[in-house]
Amino acid sequence: MDSLLEEHEKLSKKAPLSKGLQDVQQTIDMLIKARNSISDNPVSAPVTLAKLQNPVKASFDTIKSDLGEIYKGLGSWSKALDKAQKFKGKPLPTTDYNALSSQPSLINRAIGMHLLREGQFSVASAFLSEASSKPLGASVSVNNARPEHLMSTGVGVDTLSSEGLRKQFADMYYILDEMRNKKNLLPATKWARANSASLEARGSNLEFELGTLQFVWLFIGGPHGSDHMKSAECQQAALSYAREEFGNFQGRYLRQIQQLMGAMAFCPNLMESPYRHIFHNTEAWENLATSFTREFCSLLGLSADSPLYVASTAGAIALPTLLKLQTIMKEKHTEWTTQHELPVRKILH
Repeated sequence: MDSLLEEHEKLSKKAPLSKGLQDVQQTIDMLIKARNSISDNPVSAPVTLAKLQNPVKASFDTIKSDLGEIYKGLGSWSKALDKAQKFKGKPLPTTDYNALSSQPSLINRAIGMHLLREGQFSVASAFLSEASSKPLGASVSVNNARPEHLMSTGVGVDTLSSEGLRKQFADMYYILDEMRNKKNLLPATKWARANSASLEARGSNLEFELGTLQFVWLFIGGPHGSDHMKSAECQQAALSYAREEFGNFQGRYLRQIQQLMGAMAFCPNLMESPYRHIFHNTEAWENLATSFTREFCSLLGLSADSPLYVASTAGAIALPTLLKLQTIMKEKHTEWTTQHELPVRKILH
């Protein structure tokens, strides 16, 4: 997959279609201008065509060069794609021992849950509607079922239509959007406070991490940056916030709070201070968003990563080896009789 992404990036940089389209459009404009000129003054046709010969030839050469780069890039990308498809052209494994072949409702539910987790609510709604129109066995209809109940019981896709479940994920994506795109931690902080007891029972650091990033954000100038606020004003805003919010965290995070307070002495030159990694961490917002997603899903009884994504990735890694083994077993007329383990050791990372 990494090689595919690398070749795709090369193709985008070295052979952009926009340049080729621009050159083609320039040639078309040139020909249209010449046609209009001849139409207005037919007597000048020989002179106009003579003047057009060299520019048109040059433009065709430019277009040919553009297409050459594109074809070359597509060729490299196609080769990388063929290498990535290790089991291309090979037969798919049989479903003789496929535990899910008789459980299509579980597959539909996994797909529906994945779409909801990814925030694709309209697509999930359409998929669940079509899946529910063709019942695949007995299922329990629950209007306000909790997600952990959905994942632990053998119900079908009907339960995923719960408005409560959709609202939970809609709230999560709203908070993530505010955090990533608007640098607004208030919705996430409000949610963390509302679930403080559950987060503390899990030993989560999310609430303090939100407070730490809010302190840092205020310290460096908030939404305006330090260029629009004096350093003293930034420090005062951060100090006021710390006095209001960090009192409840002293018992567990006293050392971290002391580090934040100690950083004020280095305000004029934070880049050279021991606290540079705290106040100039370019990945702090994305890391916090990931941490928030993990904790949010955990309180719903779900894993941070989509089970469908994990299963698909694991299958893509393991399938080539298992297909090769299946071919060998057929040639030697043997069978793997142990059903509780794979016949080969496969590292899935």
